[in-house]
Amino acid sequence: MELVLYGHPESGHAIKVALALDLAGIPYQAVWVDIWAEPSSRPAEFLAASPFAEVPLLLIDGQPFVQSGAILLEISTRFGVLGGETAKGLRRGRELLMWEANRIGMCLPQLRYAAMTGNQGYPQGTLQWLRHRYTTDSASFERLIGDHPYFHGVSPGIGDCAIWGYVQFIEEAGVQATPTMQAWIDRMRTLDGMKAPVAFFPSGQ
Repeated sequence: MELVLYGHPESGHAIKVALALDLAGIPYQAVWVDIWAEPSSRPAEFLAASPFAEVPLLLIDGQPFVQSGAILLEISTRFGVLGGETAKGLRRGRELLMWEANRIGMCLPQLRYAAMTGNQGYPQGTLQWLRHRYTTDSASFERLIGDHPYFHGVSPGIGDCAIWGYVQFIEEAGVQATPTMQAWIDRMRTLDGMKAPVAFFPSGQ
């Protein structure tokens, strides 16, 4: 089976998938895509398989899979890993993916991008609203993880991979991690298979 993952180190969504594959020990080829360039300049095979010319794109024996949450679910169910070993683990993963996509995975990328661009293009009051959302989401983070080391319990699952996507950039977003969040970040960084963003998608590949 051949897996090819298209992504970029600035894309938390692509890193979610790369991390899941590495944690599960599933071999794949990482292909760097310049997400800051005009979409038409991206590789032809990538454009042919990605309907919105977005990363991540995962090819499994040539079959395309898009949208990070859907890809994580495909990996978990197809290979029986990262929560996909049991119905309970898979249900937990689905719940966490939906929460991440609608909550903390929405506000943090926007806050990070605003900081990168000097807040250009954001109407007055938007950043205040996003920071308020982060405050709410960080409290939810605390409830969701509880007393466990990871969101899936004693070991990480696809929910942890999803949440890592942009929580890893929390300092760049200009907000602070709670103590519980910081402890989780520290644990995630020690995992076998964890890499710095540029190591997941080295340029020039």
